This record gives sequence, C-alpha cells and structure tokens, in this order.
Amino acid sequence: MVPGGVPWPMLADAAGRIGEVYGVYDAEAGVDIRGRFLIDPDFVIQAAEIMTPSVGRNVNELIRQVKAFQHVRATGEVTPAAWQPGKTTLTPSPALAGKVWEVWKPEKELE
Repeated sequence: MVPGGVPWPMLADAAGRIGEVYGVYDAEAGVDIRGRFLIDPDFVIQAAEIMTPSVGRNVNELIRQVKAFQHVRATGEVTPAAWQPGKTTLTPSPALAGKVWEVWKPEKELE
C-alpha cells in the first residue's frame, strides 16, 4: 500500500503536460479535467473516459473494467456489459453476430 491508502501509484500533472498529450488539459482553467485511460502492457489505450469535474467517477467500475481487460487479454474471450469474474463470457465469431442475446442471458448474470 502506498501513502494515502491507494494501492497503485498516483501522479500529479501540475504543468498540464500529460493532460495535453491525452487531450484533457483545460488551458483556460490551468488544470486537467477528469480523465482516465486504461493502457495495456503494449502501451495501447484500451479505454478512455473523460468527465466534467461536476460528475464523480465510479472506482468499482474502473476495477471491473481492469479485470475484464485482463481476462480478455488472457483468454481471447469477450466480456458482456457488467461482466464480473466468474460470469459468462463470449467467444467472438461471425456466428455470434446478432445472436448475443441468445447466448448471454443478463438476467441470470445479475442474480
């Protein structure tokens, strides 16, 4: 655990240099707006979310997405909306196109 109780490193971008690169720096206000980016081990952005300062983010959803991206990378399967570890995944194929709801029953996943 790092100081402050957050189990991952955090950084500050006082000069806005990182924010400029990711398109979240508000030069007029002199601050980065709320942005989060999930970057895979190959340094490819897999997800991005940009929010106004007036709306908070959901850390539980961030953790769920990290777990989903890790599962996808490890297995090649895909994860439906609201997927949680141990729940149904999908195997991508042309045969699945338009038939996701026949394979994945969200009401059973949400119980």
